[in-house]
Amino acid sequence: MGKQTPKTEYSAEYVKTLEATVQEQQNEITRLQQKLERMNELLLNAQRARFGQSSEKRAYVMADGEQLQLFNEAEAVQDVKAPEPTEETFTVQEHTRKKKRTADELTENLPVKEILLELPEELRQCECGAQMTPIGKKFIRQELEVIPKQVYRVLYYTVTYACKECEQKTGETHVAQVAPPRPLLKHSLASPSAVADVMTQKYVDGIPLARQEKIWKRDGIELSRATMANWVIQCAQTWLKPIYRQLRKALLEQSVIHADETVVQVLKEEGKPATSESRMWLYASGQRSRKQIRYFEYQPDRSGKHPAALLKDFRGCLVTDGYAGYDKVPQAVRCGCWAHMRRKWREAMPKGATMQTSQAAVGYNYCSKLFALEKKFSGMSSENRKFARQAEAEPLLEAYWLWLKTLDPVPGSKLEEAVTYANNQKPYLCAFLEHGEVDISNNLAENAIRPFVVGRKNWLFSDTPKGADSSAVIYSLVESAKVNDLEPRSYLWFLLDELRYLDKSPSAAELETFMPWSPGIQKLLEKNTPDFSPRHLNGAVGFLYTGDY
Repeated sequence: MGKQTPKTEYSAEYVKTLEATVQEQQNEITRLQQKLERMNELLLNAQRARFGQSSEKRAYVMADGEQLQLFNEAEAVQDVKAPEPTEETFTVQEHTRKKKRTADELTENLPVKEILLELPEELRQCECGAQMTPIGKKFIRQELEVIPKQVYRVLYYTVTYACKECEQKTGETHVAQVAPPRPLLKHSLASPSAVADVMTQKYVDGIPLARQEKIWKRDGIELSRATMANWVIQCAQTWLKPIYRQLRKALLEQSVIHADETVVQVLKEEGKPATSESRMWLYASGQRSRKQIRYFEYQPDRSGKHPAALLKDFRGCLVTDGYAGYDKVPQAVRCGCWAHMRRKWREAMPKGATMQTSQAAVGYNYCSKLFALEKKFSGMSSENRKFARQAEAEPLLEAYWLWLKTLDPVPGSKLEEAVTYANNQKPYLCAFLEHGEVDISNNLAENAIRPFVVGRKNWLFSDTPKGADSSAVIYSLVESAKVNDLEPRSYLWFLLDELRYLDKSPSAAELETFMPWSPGIQKLLEKNTPDFSPRHLNGAVGFLYTGDY
């Protein structure tokens, strides 16, 4: 008989130990896979932040070299009334580029100066001996001519008037003089046009005062950045602050307010190191508001007490991102931002995601469908938009929230972050269904605060809280001017020139006439007129009797 292999027997305890070891190793593999996926998410988002599109308008994701629409294309473009194609329509259209604007279109708002190229007197005699006469002119070309900024001194004199009749009858001469406008700053060369120019360059064009100092010097004027800083701060606090307060009053009367905030660094802030972060808050009236308002407010931190204080008398709809600080405005109807929700799903989508391979892509698709509906409703009145939303958008959202309950994301993943955001923001994300005047995103506020963010890259920081507050005042006025189709420099020049003629405490009715949406302002500064005729060039507005000779 051949040699037999001895039978090996394992105890139940040993088998159990082996199974536990295998399970432990499997758990470790799963954990490492999840960690790898998390690291890939972080890497992908870092690449997107550095190289990817900044726009939220991405309609598809890449998969296996093909473009896969996140929308169900057939569902999205279906139109039962669409006409069937004819033979003529089966023609491949040539690629069309955006038509370039002509030179006349680019310069249509500029004044025109004609130059006639005439023959010298000695060349106007014909070969026959007769004198030639002009019979017409021929257009040759046009050029854009730039004249450097003209700076000149304005010397104020007051003319004294006397009554000769009184002098003959009584021996006393009654005299009168025009009341001069108050100076913007005592013992200063600051004028409304000069200060408006400095403010516009800094807060609209993003040119820091240090660079403006060099520009002034090239023009032959030694104007230091310290002097300009004093002009900006003092004029903002003394002359523009009443207009700023009136903007706030008008803002609180609106039915919809959008809010956002961003970082600003203030070097000399009491009780805080120079490296600490303060905040610039932005509040904007709704897209459908008759009064378009952009209101900036500086605060030393991001506490929710600041919007709570500003909006304590507001009873409308407040559209925000997911920041919990806005919960301290309980009397307002808090409305969430679907653009932020869509962004969360996009961040959670791995490279090459499809709706078949990525739950995040499905979430992104729901958001995209919602935005497509909003585009469809955009031309409706607020009331009709409300009914349309409840008829079409509400069923879509019901399906969205049911789908959300089916998800079981990996802890710590971007998908979990998106799911958590959706669940926490659900009541705010659904609020728009009952308010047709409310937009479904906070893009309006994000776009409104962008000029400040861009400007910050140039001037980097504010020196003092007073300077930061003055920046808030000026940004509020120039951005409100822009959104009301006014040229910011002209608007600032107008305000600084006109306010000098009012009492030191102008009434609300007087201030209302200076608002950027005011019909009088719109008419005076229509068509983005770069200049206007200041009051002091058009005559006086009052008299000051100085006594008797």
